[in-house]
Amino acid sequence: MRTMPLLSGLLAVALSGAAMAAQPSATGLGQAWPNAQDVSASPHWHVYVFNRDGVRYVQVNDINGRVHGAVATANGTFLVLPIGDADVSTPDDPATPAAPDSGETVYHDDAVQVIATPQANGAVMLRALPTCNDPVECNTHFQ
Repeated sequence: MRTMPLLSGLLAVALSGAAMAAQPSATGLGQAWPNAQDVSASPHWHVYVFNRDGVRYVQVNDINGRVHGAVATANGTFLVLPIGDADVSTPDDPATPAAPDSGETVYHDDAVQVIATPQANGAVMLRALPTCNDPVECNTHFQ
């Protein structure tokens, strides 16, 4: 039967399209609901990660999708992006100092940890730190 190879080919094309649809592209940095997976470590926040040209961009939104801030990081260097309304600090620009253990960890991977701390006035402070697995080193370098 000639229809069997044709049906097999159509089935393969249909399945490959479904597989591609299951992996949306990570686009939409700065948007309330970007086309990216929510990778938040907290049920109170949405966190989206974008990667391009070796740079990782981490965006933090509140539960309603409002963008509060984002950082870019590569090779241990951090840069605060000009989006959102949060005070954002990094080791390279400690604009708003805070103890690393204050607030809630909203994102953590092998290179970066992001902590969100709600302020009394309703604002949010975000702190991006390099991931550190040695407590002694973390306490001496990241305070």
